[in-house]
Amino acid sequence: MLKNRVIPCLLIKNKGLVKTVRFTEPKYVGDPINAVNIFNEKEVDEIILLDIAATLEGREPDYDLISNIAGECFIPLGYGGGVRSQECIRKLFNLGIEKVVINSYAVENPEFIRIATASFGSQSIVVSIDVKRNVWGKYEVCVNGGRKRTKHDPVIFAQEMEALGAGEIFLNSIDRDGTAQGYDLKLIKLVSEAVNIPVIACGGAGKLEDFKTAIEAGKASAVAAGSLFVFQGKHRAVLISYPSAEALGGVL
Repeated sequence: MLKNRVIPCLLIKNKGLVKTVRFTEPKYVGDPINAVNIFNEKEVDEIILLDIAATLEGREPDYDLISNIAGECFIPLGYGGGVRSQECIRKLFNLGIEKVVINSYAVENPEFIRIATASFGSQSIVVSIDVKRNVWGKYEVCVNGGRKRTKHDPVIFAQEMEALGAGEIFLNSIDRDGTAQGYDLKLIKLVSEAVNIPVIACGGAGKLEDFKTAIEAGKASAVAAGSLFVFQGKHRAVLISYPSAEALGGVL
């Protein structure tokens, strides 16, 4: 068994599986249930499912869709998107979700994280932090699908979320998202060294070796990727895949 988790991150919009580049221009890449079935066969560590439209549309999660996906998923499944109440979290757990990922609402109402972890346990609450460099090159936390800057420093914000009880940090680089240029190692290292909870690095994986550098140089606890698992070749043909245990073992 690998020491570090390698997690497919699936983006959902209008009930379909999509992929973005720097959080823009979502491209339809297929049926999420089909992707989950493939990942079941590959026995991946876990899956993170993010509805990228829920918060922007001001709605709750699509519980029917989540129920259908969770019903087909035989591995640990995390979900994020539109989570703004304790009842929402309870519904998601009842549908089979094992971890709930909270992004925009953690910035809007940080105390919500304390209440959620007290009610459901730190191990089941993940805070997602989307980060983008500003015009001066400084890292800044963004919300609402990366559209709104918050002036929060991601390192300080991650520490605050840990203090409130968050069990993990899902750290996503908007600048690297979908680019296959490699993870932002500086960002990962800064946040990972500032907290004592696991940091899942996301954004930029283009080859298996990127996982190794994120873990060794960036000090990530786990790595997540989207494009690497849904596109094949230089022309980015859609092909849902996941490397073999042998292939991953060769780099991790």
